[in-house]
Amino acid sequence: MNDRYLWQKSSRSQNLQTCVELSRPRGLIRDSKDPNGPALAVDVAAFVQAIKDGRFRR
Repeated sequence: MNDRYLWQKSSRSQNLQTCVELSRPRGLIRDSKDPNGPALAVDVAAFVQAIKDGRFRR
């Protein structure tokens, strides 16, 4: 399933494998450690806004 999408990882990841990757414009998110694993479907605009709002801080 995941091979047919173009995946992007943050440029701040410094080539580490501990990131999430985003497929645009589909709005799919996957774990870079498991590229063949499941992908989550999200509303990209809502996801970006949640990041900006700090909802994913630990």
